[in-house]
Amino acid sequence: MRRLFHIGSFSCLLWVARWSHGQAVPTAERTATVQIGAGWSVVSPDYAGKTTQGVSIYGTFDLTPHWGIEGDIHKASMITPSDIGESSYLLGPRYVFRHNRLRPYAKALFGLGRFQYQYDNVPDATYTYKIYAFGGGIDVVTTKHINLRAVDFEYQKWPGFPPNGLSPMVFTFGAAYAFR
Repeated sequence: MRRLFHIGSFSCLLWVARWSHGQAVPTAERTATVQIGAGWSVVSPDYAGKTTQGVSIYGTFDLTPHWGIEGDIHKASMITPSDIGESSYLLGPRYVFRHNRLRPYAKALFGLGRFQYQYDNVPDATYTYKIYAFGGGIDVVTTKHINLRAVDFEYQKWPGFPPNGLSPMVFTFGAAYAFR
């Protein structure tokens, strides 16, 4: 009888262990997210009264849920009513605020800017300057792998541009593929 009691108790213990999901829940979680995207940029060049437009390519690498790195390439020389173009190549840290599917962010970027112009009597000229930019925007997660860049704003500062520097403002709209 005692043996039967021990066998029954052991069977119940095995059944309860299976029922209580005795295995540990995985604790590792993927935190890094990479996205690569493209968009259309509108630039207020701070040199001529008319805006210029062009394409942008951007990428982000979020190391934690909030901190990451962003790189931007703006080629604002596609539509140039004033015959000037501005291109910028920037990289720097960004901070993301997560709220449901919205990803508002702030960023500080540093890099190079290229200023191009052409006039009737002057040969085309291109000059390169060290620049920095502060900005932010909102990414919207639409699917697991697609993010829409609802708006991105950068206030760029070109301190070496004669005579007093250049301060263009760049607005970008686009979409990105996220590797999660």
